[in-house]
Amino acid sequence: MTTDRGAPGATILVVDDELAIRRAMEVTLEALGHQVVTAATGEEALTATAKHHPDLVVLDLGLPGISGHEVIVALRGWSHVPIVVLSARDNDAEKVEALDAGADDYVTKPFSMDELLARIRSALRRGRQAADVAGTEAPVITTADFTIDLALTRVTRDGEEIRLTPTEWHLVEMLVRNRGRLVTQRQLLQEVWGPGYGEETNYLRVFMAQIRAKLERDSAHPRYFHTETGMGYRFEDRGA
Repeated sequence: MTTDRGAPGATILVVDDELAIRRAMEVTLEALGHQVVTAATGEEALTATAKHHPDLVVLDLGLPGISGHEVIVALRGWSHVPIVVLSARDNDAEKVEALDAGADDYVTKPFSMDELLARIRSALRRGRQAADVAGTEAPVITTADFTIDLALTRVTRDGEEIRLTPTEWHLVEMLVRNRGRLVTQRQLLQEVWGPGYGEETNYLRVFMAQIRAKLERDSAHPRYFHTETGMGYRFEDRGA
């Protein structure tokens, strides 16, 4: 295992059994001012996370010993660290399984370094935002178009309350509490409708359309409530 070298910036754990990828990531990220910790196995990844408390984990799924999927499950038992999966497995089932387990994003190999770095920047930014929300006693999310008060369970625009049904509110709340993260269809269905649900994606399409009609300025081109086709939904301000 290679420990960090004291560079400023975020601490990033890179987990991959390919030495060339670990070295390339280490050189690139350290050149950008980040501290880098590397691990070649799932066991090393868990040890490094406990020791170094990284701000982000870049994780391969095909690891010797403990698999990357098992690492995600283990980390989510005690940590909210953002996890970006970097894997040669490019089928939707693998992606959904990793996201359901708690990964924040998924990049397939071979990959563009520029794209991966953009995903890393985004995940780090979302991690800081989530920490800010978690540290707020009564979190209020203010956008250019509406304000969501999680403590008072209400949404307002220009001081006027926008009335949501209980189901609409539950969906909005779950997405907002996971601001910036992809929430899978299965997670939303089981959280809002119950553990017996998971395939009724038409429910989500109907209710998300209603939410956009009420909250988005242009429901056909949403700024806040975004669909990740075939996977789930994300609350993220993509406006100017």
